[in-house]
Amino acid sequence: MGRTVPTYRLHTESILNDWMDYRRALREKDREVFDELMYKARLHASAGSYTAQLDPVATMFLSILLELQKEVRDAKGDKRGDGTSRDDNGEGLPLPLGADEKEP
Repeated sequence: MGRTVPTYRLHTESILNDWMDYRRALREKDREVFDELMYKARLHASAGSYTAQLDPVATMFLSILLELQKEVRDAKGDKRGDGTSRDDNGEGLPLPLGADEKEP
């Protein structure tokens, strides 16, 4: 019988377990930051399950970048939720092509 393909969530946890030696080698304050980043990767595991990526690490990093970008936006005081962001001049930036599609 064939094996079941592991879910994205399980694969992510397996990758994070592989990185534990690296985590243990970090200084304590760096470990806290590392843990925060890994939490950010886990936040979007459901969305990652929908990707057809062969390498789930790319999706993990995209999830982390997404959360970091949200923090940058909040730090700049741009809390708009209307589908645009602001550039440094306060001008609205359009969404990339296809980004305005609604999720099912």
